[in-house]
Amino acid sequence: MKFFIDTANLAQIKEAHDLGILDGVTTNPSLMAKEGIKGQEAILQHYRDICGIVDGPVSAEVLATDFKGIVDEGMKLAALHANIVVKVPMIKEGIKAIKYFSDNDIKTNCTLVFSAGQAIMAAKAGATMVSPFIGRIDDANWDGVQLIEQIVNVYNAQGFMTEVLAASIRSPLHIVKCAEVGADICTCPLSSILGLLNHPLTDIGLAKFLEDAKNL
Repeated sequence: MKFFIDTANLAQIKEAHDLGILDGVTTNPSLMAKEGIKGQEAILQHYRDICGIVDGPVSAEVLATDFKGIVDEGMKLAALHANIVVKVPMIKEGIKAIKYFSDNDIKTNCTLVFSAGQAIMAAKAGATMVSPFIGRIDDANWDGVQLIEQIVNVYNAQGFMTEVLAASIRSPLHIVKCAEVGADICTCPLSSILGLLNHPLTDIGLAKFLEDAKNL
């Protein structure tokens, strides 16, 4: 399973990259705003800066919701760097745009997916990745990981090449559960990635080893 970091914070991206396990980055307007990135040119430059750190897919989200606007924005984003993946919302006009991008060899990430039916539509249109938001599904008292498993099973049964990207990850356990059910990618905050390193028995064992080493 590939690890993407879900942030626009360059320091966090670099920290994850320096771990040696980072495969890509996802961002969205909310994450850009959180970092104080405002204005189109500043946002475009920030995407270039991210691509300068990570040698892997970088999802850059369109803001338009009409076909022409999505295509125009997506083409501009794709031209920034070879690693850019155009992030398109799961709406009717978005599906039409994903088909257009697919026909023109531009990679896409279909975002805001909350059902297997939506995931099928994205795959049929040729999306490179599909992003089910499992944390938000859990918030609505449904099972986000179960949706990941359902989409993985459908894609395997139908031979779809679209990758399942588990998004809206809330914890290290989410990452493990998504790996168990066959997600191709998970995207999560740095805290969730680092949380995978932690276990109290590791801390106890290391402390014991270090204490014993003093007696050698």
